[in-house]
Amino acid sequence: EQLRREFTANVSHELKTPLHTIAGYAEMLASGMVQSDDVPKFSAQILSDAKRMTALVEDILRLSHLDEGAPGQERRQGIDLYALCERAVASLAEAARQRGIAISLTGSRQRVDGAEKLLAEIIFNLCDNAIKYNQENGHVAVSVTREGDRVVLTVQDMGIGIPPGETDRVFERFYRVDKSHSKEIGGTGLGLSIVKHAAAYHDAKIQLDSQLGRGTRVRVLFPLSQKEAQP
Repeated sequence: EQLRREFTANVSHELKTPLHTIAGYAEMLASGMVQSDDVPKFSAQILSDAKRMTALVEDILRLSHLDEGAPGQERRQGIDLYALCERAVASLAEAARQRGIAISLTGSRQRVDGAEKLLAEIIFNLCDNAIKYNQENGHVAVSVTREGDRVVLTVQDMGIGIPPGETDRVFERFYRVDKSHSKEIGGTGLGLSIVKHAAAYHDAKIQLDSQLGRGTRVRVLFPLSQKEAQP
């Protein structure tokens, strides 16, 4: 009950902020108080906050499905984890470039059994966080390797790190390491919660190591694909 109340309060807070901005700018536009030269700026801010709300609602719905044990209609199949990483790195290349951050992918093609969309969300959210919480001109290193009977996805950054004693909390909903700059950093605060649930669906283990001011490394250890595991 306490967790439900906290979640409801956090959702309300996260939605109120962009809603107030949208309502304020829309009211000024509707009343004719905005000079014509400023209309594009005001419209862009409304669009930005509307997209922020849409992303939040989508993540909440995604978490709800994961909580109910319903990850979607996708069937489990052998997935090339390295290929999914290539796709994620390519999609985030522009966001990394804008911050002067280099993002690299190493390792080899390894297959795991799972739902492609969920696996893609794990990779994207980890890489997205590594970019957002990195230092300027930093580096994000992504790798896919095999360790015994496990396929290991590793995402390492050179960012702000996590305070000692708080590493377990980063997977809580709406938890942020740097709350004072959450708006500038962006995101919904739910990405790592989705990672946690999606990893559990795949019987994967998450390992997190972090040093304050020096960066964070997240490893997700997946069971080897049954086809690959056969002698």
